[in-house]
Order: sequence, then C-alpha cells, then structure tokens
Amino acid sequence: MFDDLDIKIIKALNENARKSFREIAKEVDSSVTAVIHRIRKFEESGIIKGYIPDINQEHFDYKLISIIALRISQGKLIETQKKIAEDPHIVAVYDVTGDWDSFLIGYFKDRQDLNSFLKTLQAHKNVDRSVTHIVLNVVKEERRILV
Repeated sequence: MFDDLDIKIIKALNENARKSFREIAKEVDSSVTAVIHRIRKFEESGIIKGYIPDINQEHFDYKLISIIALRISQGKLIETQKKIAEDPHIVAVYDVTGDWDSFLIGYFKDRQDLNSFLKTLQAHKNVDRSVTHIVLNVVKEERRILV
C-alpha cells in the first residue's frame, strides 16, 4: 500500500506541512514531480484530509483542558454525540468500549466556563451520567501518522 517514499513524504509533512514541494523532494531524495504527484494522490484519496495550524489554545485564553466520560441513553448514542460535537468547546468526541459510552475532550477558559458547559451537558435528556477530569499537565499531544 505505502512504499518507503510515501512514508518519507508523510513524515516530512508531519514535521512541517508548510514545506515547499522542492524542500520535501530534497529531504526525501526524490524529484519534485514525484512528490507533487504523491501528495495530490494522498489528498484525492482522503489520506490527507487537510492542513491546519497547530494552535496553542492558551493564547486564546483556553487554559483548561477537560476529559469527560459519558454514559448515554441506550439507542441515543450517535444523535447525542453529534449534538454534543456541535459545541465549540469540544474538540474530540470518541465512541468507546468499556464502562462508558463516549469520551469528550474540551477546552475551556476557566472553571466557570467548564461549569456552564457541564450544567448544559448534564441537563441533556440522553446523558445519564458523566465524570469529568481536568488535565493538570500535557505530557504529549500529537496528531501524526504512526509510521
């Protein structure tokens, strides 16, 4: 499926997606044409979904990260997750196995901002139970391919 050149190109993009095709070609020891062709192939096939900046949320006063476990009414999982995902505080919604149905990752300005969100969440008719964890330190946080 992927050859060595594909993996080298993806790793180069992971390090800095703003590199020029020429810089990537030099780094992976390939032609610019080959790099352009492969990156376009990745984009067209959905392997690369987009290019977004890695924003430090604290610069926008979102200093509190929370991980929230949810138990959701049976048969209402997907619709409830989609509704919760619309909230701008929430950056990730995971459908999981185990004792909980879903995990949320959210960014909040302060405890009051989190409290307001939780009150709204707990009032949702399909949310049966929640447990909230506040992140004290981020040791590692990356979105990259594991190659």
